[in-house]
Amino acid sequence: MKVEIDMYSGFCFGVVYAIKKAEEELSKFGKLYCLGDIVHNNLEVERLKLMGLITIDYEEFKNLHNCPVLIRAHGEPPNIYSIAHENNITLIDATCPVVLRLQHHIKIGSENMASQNGQIVIYGKKGHAEVNGLVGQTDGKAIVVGSVSELNKIDFSKPITIFSQTTQNNESYRKIISEIKRRMEKFGDDIVFISHDSTCRQVSSRQKRLREFCKKHDVIIFVSGKKSSNGKVLFHVCLEENPRTYFVSESIEIDKQWFRKNDFVGICGATSTPLWLMEKIAGEIEMMYPRNRSHPASK
Repeated sequence: MKVEIDMYSGFCFGVVYAIKKAEEELSKFGKLYCLGDIVHNNLEVERLKLMGLITIDYEEFKNLHNCPVLIRAHGEPPNIYSIAHENNITLIDATCPVVLRLQHHIKIGSENMASQNGQIVIYGKKGHAEVNGLVGQTDGKAIVVGSVSELNKIDFSKPITIFSQTTQNNESYRKIISEIKRRMEKFGDDIVFISHDSTCRQVSSRQKRLREFCKKHDVIIFVSGKKSSNGKVLFHVCLEENPRTYFVSESIEIDKQWFRKNDFVGICGATSTPLWLMEKIAGEIEMMYPRNRSHPASK
């Protein structure tokens, strides 16, 4: 059996930056608060917890004073910055630059739509940390849709500007845009509809590469935290290309019955999956069936 780790899987640059900032602060002070899980991977969160990272929720954040708090890559709505100012909290802002730019565009788009009695629509997962931060740029007025079935939230007789959560599937987003256009047709051609290509290029390019990776392997082990929206999207991309695709969050979940003699096994993961975890899982498989592993090349 041969095992290969996908060279393009693992942390995106936004997550890498957030974890690096956390590690820098922890090496200096040995303690740091983080608003929400720094990454949607329990094992990586636990690793940083042992270094002194304390994950807090929004209620706990409101009661903090005079201390540093890390803003993770997902970003936060404006009210978080207001609370920090009032409570003398030093924010270590590790918001992903792609998310930060999107927040800015949504704020401008919201102001433009307000002047036209229009609507801001965000395609994404309602309640997701990134989406909460995006909705916050519109004073909570944005309409969040996660599928075509939720488009009835929109008034198609009024102007619409739509954006996508950065980690959403490009193909699904195009279907949403196409359906909105179709439903607006009966109200005439003069109603404004603006769509923005706001998915992350690093994330969207992984889908094509993953499809190619999955096709050349007999078995795919997709490694991701169960909370990761990006993980769920990319797992289904893998499953579409290879029916022998299995989702695991840690090595204990591996089932020997998934494999056959001489299988070529591919290990890949989400943008929130650490390389060390994929290495560990590859090692567990190698122990079952010695052996040949292809290591990921430098990105």
